Parts: sequence; C-alpha cells; structure tokens
Amino acid sequence: MYGAIIGDIVGSRFEFDRGNKTKEFELFSPDCEFTDDTVMTCAVAEALLDSGLDADEKTVKDNLISSMKKWGKRYPGAGYGARFTGWVLSDDPKPYNSWGNGSGMRVSAAGWLYPSMERTREVARWTAEVTHNHPEGIKGAESVAAAIFMARNGAKMDEIREYIVSEFGYDLTRTVDEIRPTYHHVEDCMHTIPEAFECFLESTSYEDCLRNAISIGGDTDTLGAIAGAMAEAYWGIPLDILTGGLGYLTEDISQIADRFKGQISNRPQDLYQANLPVKICAEHYFESGDPEDAIMLISFLQKRIADNGQAPMPMVDVNNALASLDMNELVMGKEMKLEQEVRLRFDTMRDPQGNEYYPLFTDTEELGKGETANIVINTPIRKILMDGLNNDKINGVVINPFGKNFILGKELIKMLFDKMEGRG
Repeated sequence: MYGAIIGDIVGSRFEFDRGNKTKEFELFSPDCEFTDDTVMTCAVAEALLDSGLDADEKTVKDNLISSMKKWGKRYPGAGYGARFTGWVLSDDPKPYNSWGNGSGMRVSAAGWLYPSMERTREVARWTAEVTHNHPEGIKGAESVAAAIFMARNGAKMDEIREYIVSEFGYDLTRTVDEIRPTYHHVEDCMHTIPEAFECFLESTSYEDCLRNAISIGGDTDTLGAIAGAMAEAYWGIPLDILTGGLGYLTEDISQIADRFKGQISNRPQDLYQANLPVKICAEHYFESGDPEDAIMLISFLQKRIADNGQAPMPMVDVNNALASLDMNELVMGKEMKLEQEVRLRFDTMRDPQGNEYYPLFTDTEELGKGETANIVINTPIRKILMDGLNNDKINGVVINPFGKNFILGKELIKMLFDKMEGRG
C-alpha cells in the first residue's frame, strides 16, 4: 500500500505533462504532495479491513461507499474528477459506468489481503463496481490487484506478463522507450493500465519503476501509484524512499497505512507467506544452477530481513528442562513452574561430509518434510543468518534442507549483510 502512496507523491508534481520525460529527477521536492490517488487508496483499504476477509459483496460494497464518501469529503481538494465529486456528494451514490483509471489506482489493498487469486479478483471487481462499473474500469482494477497478488507470492516478471496478457488482453508489446515519445495525459484505463504495467515489468527496482512511470509523462501521479503498488509487492521499498515519502502524509493517512501494514504482517496464515519468493528461488537454483536465481534469492532474503521476516526454527532443549512437563496439564492462560531454567539452542543439520549448518525453513510445510527437534519458535531471519555467520562451529545456513535446498556459506552471508549495510 505504501508503494502506491509514494508513487502518487513522487508523480504529483509532474502531472499534466509537466515533466521533461526523463528518468533523471529528484524523487522528492517541496512541490510534492499526496493526491486523490492516496486518499482513495486509504479509503478502499479501510473499507476492506473493516469488512473482514470473508465478507459478502453487499457488506464490502456498503463499506466501500461509506469509506470513499467519508474520505472524499475529508479531502475535498485532492484532485477528483467531476463525476466522482458528484458521487461523493450524492445522498444516493450509484455507479456511473466509468472507465477512468481511478479504479486501478485505488485497488492495491485488494492485491495484498486475500489468500487466493479468485478472491483477490472478486474483491478488486467490487472495489471498481461501486463507481467504475464499465468493463474497462473493472478490468483495470482486477488486473492490477492480480499482478500484486502474483508479485507478493513470488511470481517472476515474465509469469506476471503472460498472465496479464492472457487473462485481460492488454497489449504489452511496447517498451517504455517506445511509449515515452508520444504518450500524453490521459485518464482512462485503456491508455493508463498497460503503460503502468510496462513501467513495472521493465523495472529493476522499486525506484527504477517509479522513474519509468514518471518519465513517460501524462497522468504521472496515477501511473506512479499503479506501477508503484506492483513494484512494492515485487521489489519492496528501500528504507530511504519509504522515509522520504512518510513526511508528506497526514496523521490519519499514516494511521490507515500502518494499520494495513500491521494486518498484513500479523496474520497467522501469512506469517511465512512472504518467504515464498525465497523458497521458489531456492528451488529454481537447485534445478537449474542459474546464477540469476541465486542473485534473486539473495535479494529476496535482504527484503525479508528488512521487513523483520521470520522463519520456523527448531530448537533443542539443552538441559532437558521440559521433559518433566505434563502436557496434559497445559491450559491456556495457566502458569506452570518448571524445576529448572529452560535453555534452548538452534537445532543443526549435517551434510554427508560432516559440515554443520543452521536450517532456515521458509514455512512449516518444509519443516515437516524431515525430522527436527520438536520445539519450534518463530525466529527472525536476520538472527538465523547472523548466528550462522558468527558461530565458529557452524559452516553457514541451509535453506529448506529436506527439499530443494540452497546452502549459504559464511562468505555469502557476509556479502549479504555487507551489501545491506552499504559496505559492498
């Protein structure tokens, strides 16, 4: 969600073809501001959070209408179109068959919240239909949410491109360099969504995606919001860019964005879901030996470390303090005293040559493929890797040792942290 907001802020001062169609510009300046793209992104996010993951169509749409009207009235000068302003002020708001790009710029929350593509596209469709019920408006919202869903679940760029073309029929054959010379300000989905996709699909980082989007000109705040939303799910947002964008937000917008981020981070079913790209890259490298898969794996590990990601870590009860514990007496909320202090250490794995590694399981499914210690604790990935680097008795860390594994020796772990800390 921050990806869309920051994209909106960065693009705000170049809207209406006010830029020089170049990728060389300062991301933030005193002229930057959030616009209707950010306001409606927050409105949709709040409505979906209030509705709950399993809400029916009527509940979701009622909450969307209420939230969008509330936020629209709170920020009346944010830059809405005339028909949307009329909708916000109406006592009985009805969809008005719009195919404008507003349906795509506000939908990012739907791409993050739901566990399946089917549910993601269903809710994305509802977010459009309350105003943008034209087939092109609906397609714009569904396609953007679908790309975010795929990106956050580890899909590669070519897989996302193939899905978007086959499912939605967008022409994604033009490159950013081919789009840039003749592109101009336009506010419909048909001439915004494909261009935003190309800016994302050609990107090499979150920042590069924003520079692509702003460089083609036109409705740059909306292009930045749409492309930036997808880029966040794929690349993550560098800390300096995130910090730079936060300074432009009001307290209420920050509260919704933080609430949304907390919801995503704390859901039990998603605790390890964000580790999926690491798992996929490890499997690809195991089968192909392609160095690009290894590089991508390191990149995703760095992202998970930056996001304080966790992994299920098997622990050894060093002094067997839990052996005397009567499991039948365990009751939720009841305190129990042990005869001695519990001392735990990471379980380890040995390869056929006797080298010892800490395991890094990306999820409980990988953990269950073999035998480990029976105490499992959610552990920061940073700690697992750092301990693997600093323990003299350990050769490093092995990702998913019982499956298609990937070994991170100490030199590779050191390189990973050096790069994160700007030393390499």
